[in-house]
Amino acid sequence: MSQQVRGVIARGKGEPVQVETIVVPDPGPGEAVVKVQACGVCHTDLHYREGGINDDFPFLLGHEAAGVVESVGEGVEDVAPGDFVILNWRAVCGQCRSCRRGRPQYCFATHNAKQKMTLLDGTELSPALGIGAFAEKTLVAAGQCTKVDPAASPAAAGLLGCGVMAGLGAAINTGGVGRGDTVAVIGCGGVGNAAVVGARLAGAAKIIAVDIDPRKLVTARGLGATHTVDSSSGDPVEEIRALTGGNGADVVIEAVGRPETYRQAFYARDLAGTVVLVGVPTPEMTLELPLLDVFGRGGALKSSWYGDCLPSRDFPMLIDLYLQGRLDLDAFVTETIALDDVEQAFARMHDGDVLRSVVVF
Repeated sequence: MSQQVRGVIARGKGEPVQVETIVVPDPGPGEAVVKVQACGVCHTDLHYREGGINDDFPFLLGHEAAGVVESVGEGVEDVAPGDFVILNWRAVCGQCRSCRRGRPQYCFATHNAKQKMTLLDGTELSPALGIGAFAEKTLVAAGQCTKVDPAASPAAAGLLGCGVMAGLGAAINTGGVGRGDTVAVIGCGGVGNAAVVGARLAGAAKIIAVDIDPRKLVTARGLGATHTVDSSSGDPVEEIRALTGGNGADVVIEAVGRPETYRQAFYARDLAGTVVLVGVPTPEMTLELPLLDVFGRGGALKSSWYGDCLPSRDFPMLIDLYLQGRLDLDAFVTETIALDDVEQAFARMHDGDVLRSVVVF
């Protein structure tokens, strides 16, 4: 029997979000209903509200979440009612060419729930990243539920569902940061600071955090950056070079998603170094680089989508590190808020004084 719960809806481009009653159907084959315990307010949700992803309004926002499986549909074997799970937007299919080549972290056909959640009048909702977790309960594909140790705080664990995983993975998975490497991170919001943490976990010897906001640089220091660069008052490329013996960093992670900062990342890397783009650009942005410089500098230019993570592999491992005290996920939770406070959290995001606001149910 379907259920009625409260959820945060974006009805039109740029319009303030509203908390409305939504209808969550019983799970069908391969689906699960999850009682959401916490959901982070991610910049991607704001992109949805602003029409920056697509125009499939109305959206049910929220995707960076953890909760407890309430019920499952036919054929679901990997999770069961009562399991504590992190929701993910990479439920691998197992059948596409990437999965068959042993690269499921690049799956081209990830699963979402086939049924739609709706408003009371029957209007179908588009769940953000196939999840829609700014709601008391949500319907997802069972493969979007990754079982982890229930001792973890839901507010902290849910952040692995998107932003923290994106940054950690950009350093560890995509960038391949290793022991003794020098790493620069340009843009120290939630994703960039997670990249700082990832570089530290991987054993980087020097981690240079770059931002125009001194508050974010203070946070980056607390999370493991060994050096900081305020790019509002100097050339970050020259400063990164000065901190690396004139060579540039082995890995430069661009966590802003702008052509200007990408060019900085490109020229701030060492010869044969790696640039990782994890910041999300907007559709109209273009990039121009001298092709001879691309050729002459060697190395690798990579994009990191979801930190190139495999949730079934990475989430349980990172939660274990969290419970051992080796990964401070709690440091990313700036504030906990109620469901009705999401619009205000978007405003705080613009002000730049939060890593994450987290809705707690």
